[in-house]
Amino acid sequence: MVVVTGIGLIAPHGDHPRTVFDAVMRGASAVRPVFPELAKPAAAAIAPFDESRWFTKLQLPGVDRVSQIAVAAAALAVEDAGGADAAPERIGVFVGCGMGGAAALETAYLAAPRGGRVPPLTVPAFMPNAPAAHIAMRHHALGPVLTYSVACASSAVALAEAARAVRRGDVDVAIAGGAEALIVPGVVSAWQALQTLAAFKPGEAAHACRPFATDRSGFVLGEGAAFVVLESASHARARGARAHAELAGCGIGSDATHLTKPDAQGQARTLRAALADAGLQPRDVGYCNAHGTATKIGDMIESQALGTVWGSAIDTLHVSSTKALHGHLLGAAGALEAVITILALQHRQLPPNAHCASPDPQCALNLVLEAGVRSPDLQAAVSSSFAFGGTNAVLAFKRV
Repeated sequence: MVVVTGIGLIAPHGDHPRTVFDAVMRGASAVRPVFPELAKPAAAAIAPFDESRWFTKLQLPGVDRVSQIAVAAAALAVEDAGGADAAPERIGVFVGCGMGGAAALETAYLAAPRGGRVPPLTVPAFMPNAPAAHIAMRHHALGPVLTYSVACASSAVALAEAARAVRRGDVDVAIAGGAEALIVPGVVSAWQALQTLAAFKPGEAAHACRPFATDRSGFVLGEGAAFVVLESASHARARGARAHAELAGCGIGSDATHLTKPDAQGQARTLRAALADAGLQPRDVGYCNAHGTATKIGDMIESQALGTVWGSAIDTLHVSSTKALHGHLLGAAGALEAVITILALQHRQLPPNAHCASPDPQCALNLVLEAGVRSPDLQAAVSSSFAFGGTNAVLAFKRV
């Protein structure tokens, strides 16, 4: 049995798990307008963060924001776990990161054509494995230090691979999660060009992302980092550690059909794989933190996949997408949403599917439409991440 003994967050709603969960349960949106200089209005959820708490001025050169928040969230997770209590060779680091150091790249791209100075540490700042490397150095982790760059599934895959490493006995302790910090004008403009970001009127940015709603128009970007500490239940007991939840099962699969268009059959296969790995039947699962990006086709395909797997039990599954409130963290999305799912199990409360005044009838799901909903019998939950490129990852959690 693999258990979660530590949780750490640098998220749009704050850096304390209970603060973040309470904000989500209230339906409080962290989304705000960004970059008024862009030709088209943009919104995003930015994580409040003071790097001076974690780095000296001498340490900061060559450390992009994505690595800064990753180091902070991982440290908070290790602190929450009571330390990474294992031999250094038995500690592994598993990190999901979709785009690496976006700020470092943006600075270089703007400076170079004008003959400006490109910072000499640009390459180590933007490489996608920099967050994992910095975490390993902070915690003297001498086991496997791995980075997964699988678009929106990156950190869900990282958690799954970390859990498998613990199960196999490859490591005693895994520091696993994801980080993304890509709220820079160039990246936001690129996502706008893809026509996947939500449209909104002046003053309505906070409610721009409306998963599973009839009037949904896309997602909003978010930034942040979320990490957990994973270990076997026996290892946790031996050192007197508290367990937040059991990471009971993982499913990873591929659509292998299209680079950006999701596939219901591929998602259904991955959902079934996660349930089978966890020893769960659909009726055992009371909540799904859906991928729910609020795109027209994405939400409909995901609804079909859930309906296929749950069948006649679909009304017993409560569903919400918390991206409406914290934005889409891309490489860090799976980890943040996994943590919110763990907290939902712990507190037996269901996060709302916010801003959905008119649910789409083509998304025939039992959506959590109110804030503050309690679920006293909740025993198991899943969190889904379905990525560009066709990789799907589903994590299944149980109460302990």
